Amino acid sequence: MNDLDQLYQQVILDHSRERHGSGALEAPDSTSHQVNPTCGDEVTLGVRVRDGRIEAVGWEGDGCSISQASISIMHDLVDGADLTTVARLEGDFDALMHSRGRGVDDSVLDELEDAAAFEGVSKYPNRIKCALLGWIALKDALLKAGVPLDAAKAD
Repeated sequence: MNDLDQLYQQVILDHSRERHGSGALEAPDSTSHQVNPTCGDEVTLGVRVRDGRIEAVGWEGDGCSISQASISIMHDLVDGADLTTVARLEGDFDALMHSRGRGVDDSVLDELEDAAAFEGVSKYPNRIKCALLGWIALKDALLKAGVPLDAAKAD
């Protein structure tokens, strides 16, 4: 394992232990409960949206270190962000996860910050769902709140 892989592994372990944004969100605009039936990972995510921004995100979940770390990192990326940025980040992370280990442009990795640590996860199709679980919950919660990310991508 090279130094970068070790660093990425440590980022995932750190976020799975110290879960940013963990805890039920008080007075969410909407929530989404998602389960990965393959391995049993689950998350209930709440979101509040104000003036085209994610005002707050909170979540409760259980599962493997990949799913829990991904949700923690996603929280850091989107909490307080405008919806156009959230839509771009979601698209970038989805592209990373479906790259099958071929990677993405360095500019995308820079934009994803700690989420770039999941580049190695994309080599393992059975783990991709783990990493995407929180993003799926976020998209669903935003859709339920009447703020579909697909509309924000068009802006």
